[in-house]
Amino acid sequence: MADGTESESRKLLGRLRDTLAEEGEGQERLDKITHLIADSMGTDVCSIYLFRDPETLELCATQGLKPEAVHKTRMRIGEGLVGRVARSGQPLNTENAPATRGFRYMPETGEEVFSSLLALPIQRLGETLGVLVVQSKDQRRFSEDEVYALEVVAMVLAEMAELGAFVGEGAAMRALHQQAMLYQGTTGQEGTAEGHVWLHEPRVVVSNPVADDPEAERERFREALEQLRMSVDEMLTRLEPGDKDQREVLEAYRMFANSRSWIARIEADIARGLSAEAAVEKEQSTARARMEQVPDAYLRERLHDLDDLSNRLLRTLSGQGSETGAEMPDDPVLVARNIGPAELLDYGRKKLKAIVLEDGSVGSHAAIVARAWAIPLVIHAKSITAEALNGDPIMVDGEQGTVHLRPEETVVNAFRDKMAMMAEAQHRYASLRDLPAETRDGAVIGMHMNAGLMADLPSLDNSGAEGVGLFRTELQFLIRNRMPKRQELAEIYARVLDAAHGKRVQFRTLDIGSDKVLPYMKPTDEPNPALGWRAIRVGLDKPGVMRMQLQALIRATRGRPLAVMFPMVAQFDEFKAGRDHVFRELEREAALGHVLPERVEIGTMLETPSLAYAPRQFYEMCDFISIGGNDLKQFFFAADRENERVRRRYDTLNVSFLSLIEGIVQRCDAAGTSVSFCGEDAGRPVEALCFAAVGVRQLSMRPASIGPVKSLLRRVDLSEARAVICEARENGRQSVRQPVMEWLAKQPR
Repeated sequence: MADGTESESRKLLGRLRDTLAEEGEGQERLDKITHLIADSMGTDVCSIYLFRDPETLELCATQGLKPEAVHKTRMRIGEGLVGRVARSGQPLNTENAPATRGFRYMPETGEEVFSSLLALPIQRLGETLGVLVVQSKDQRRFSEDEVYALEVVAMVLAEMAELGAFVGEGAAMRALHQQAMLYQGTTGQEGTAEGHVWLHEPRVVVSNPVADDPEAERERFREALEQLRMSVDEMLTRLEPGDKDQREVLEAYRMFANSRSWIARIEADIARGLSAEAAVEKEQSTARARMEQVPDAYLRERLHDLDDLSNRLLRTLSGQGSETGAEMPDDPVLVARNIGPAELLDYGRKKLKAIVLEDGSVGSHAAIVARAWAIPLVIHAKSITAEALNGDPIMVDGEQGTVHLRPEETVVNAFRDKMAMMAEAQHRYASLRDLPAETRDGAVIGMHMNAGLMADLPSLDNSGAEGVGLFRTELQFLIRNRMPKRQELAEIYARVLDAAHGKRVQFRTLDIGSDKVLPYMKPTDEPNPALGWRAIRVGLDKPGVMRMQLQALIRATRGRPLAVMFPMVAQFDEFKAGRDHVFRELEREAALGHVLPERVEIGTMLETPSLAYAPRQFYEMCDFISIGGNDLKQFFFAADRENERVRRRYDTLNVSFLSLIEGIVQRCDAAGTSVSFCGEDAGRPVEALCFAAVGVRQLSMRPASIGPVKSLLRRVDLSEARAVICEARENGRQSVRQPVMEWLAKQPR
């Protein structure tokens, strides 16, 4: 671009900045901006459309269209050419708009007389806030320079909208970060919490998108870039020889930080009038748009590296790094796009009131930690990090999967009433802690807890759990940047047994794969990871890892009993192979003169329908079986539990699923093998009652669920509950939930 054009671009940005700096309401500012752009670009029309809600655009200001159309003309996302740009996030440049596919005639605007059209999304880091449009009567395509100039203006408008510059008339004019917002996500962990937002990686707010001195901005950029390069080089020198994957990521950072084309594009944007921060963010937005379109997983990962590098550079330029930011509130609710297990554990269980993620999954390490801490978790809260600011009041309802950001008073009062009722119920459950879960007809149900961290173990005494029905060993692998050493694991497992004070602990061997990928293990690109290379399949294919873990478990017992079980077993031979590994390690440990466990019990998680129909010898060979309800249910119904469209479609109390559970219990009873039900459903009182009614006599759940489940079991007669289930089955009911609920309503409290 010629110097003269760059100078004109800087003049336009300067005039735009001055206009935004003037006193006035949001509508007045927008009106001035449309006049300014139309005048500077020599077009007949300039219009600004903003979102009034996630699906609807509203014409908020115009120069050239009929003034009465402002705040009256609305369109759905994808509707008309403007709606199409909003949906795609891509600019549209046409010399004959009325003849362009998707054109929608809006008589109230009077736009039918304008032929050429250039429309660009007003977006910030992938979040589209609206659409900026210029139109002319003459038929022409706008030049690359004109498109670029409008792109820069659209970006500045997005930054100013972020800073609340357009507060004023009309629903679409409300500033970001001010109004009450409701997010409907997915339940990752039940519970309710009230607190204030703490952003895990707060986005940098660019308060100076336009700069007067390009040379000074270019110097600032180069200094920040050099600082970034030095920090990357320093991190590389600190890596251990085995840190191959971290080295690859940092080498990618260094490659991008030295990319001439990337630097040239940013410096060109600075020359046209953008500040250093705005120029970096403009390039970052372009990279994010590319990332959404790239099907190749490796290239997407590299673009993600560039995105992270840009964030680091922005924090350096703006001084908005986490070390210089706001102080964490006393009642923090962590809000993040996603978070790794080590980062999450750094916050500590005693600080966080709840966790809200844009991404994540119900089986992820974040969900496991949230369950261990017994704090609410909501995942898939789309776009919340774009709206939330540190310190914003927030209420999280894990049961409903809803998040109220900056809630209104009526919502606050209703939410607090619900929390008070739940606190009262918890107080009532605490009085049952030392009593058995004995039903009115004399059946005693064993109540066990799930764990995965040392910090979980105090709940053994506090909750009244009789033991640990599931200790997830993968968390000790996930929270490290390298493979843990055998001695480290042995010490951890020994402390677990020490903290259990003689109560039984069932250790599940490493369950990785699917959504639990070790940071130091190269991920496999599988079309369906939940059904792929995971759990015991990894252990049998990489026997060195399994051997090391089994040796650590054996040494941790120091002569105490050991119970070990294998995850995701699909056939008898897999269990036998895992069992043989245990015997071989016991022989090796004995040969080395190490103390062996007092006794060893070897069991399995039953998580696949195929294993329910394994030969009789399988049930006889197992010392114990734990029904892994979460995976078994999704495989039984062929419904991915991460997929909101189908996961709620199938009921745990479906008669077919209950019949499967009952059949497993009967086969275990016939073989003399103990069986338990482990998973989220074990901690839901009505589901737990039905499992007990079909013969399950041991349940394993999160500690906070033991009280509610025990409370219900102690006031029912299982033989009556079983009769209700059998009658529903005989009557051809699809689910027993409604008849069981109706029967429960008649029971004495």
